[in-house]
Amino acid sequence: MITRIRNCLLVCALSAGVAYGEPEPSALVDQQHCMFCHTHDAPFLAPSFQQIAERYRNVPNAQTMLEHKLRLGGKAHWGDTPMPPAAERGGPLSAEDAHTLVQWVLSQ
Repeated sequence: MITRIRNCLLVCALSAGVAYGEPEPSALVDQQHCMFCHTHDAPFLAPSFQQIAERYRNVPNAQTMLEHKLRLGGKAHWGDTPMPPAAERGGPLSAEDAHTLVQWVLSQ
């Protein structure tokens, strides 16, 4: 019975468009203009969030490195476009907000 309920909930969530992982921190994504260069599942001007998650999800210290890159920017690792610093994307980004964004990306 529990399996049947779990399966029903899964089907309902999938049909409603709910994805696995952390809920999107929409306000931060909008503030930092993430979607100007990234998409959820396909490369655009920068890698997709899924590509970033696949590359870094199980890499030791990747969370810290990505948080630092979000806040201060960094050289290009995926092509020719470097990550601009937060101040150029939408304003300062706190360590806590960078952590939230990176957790969300790595949950993709």
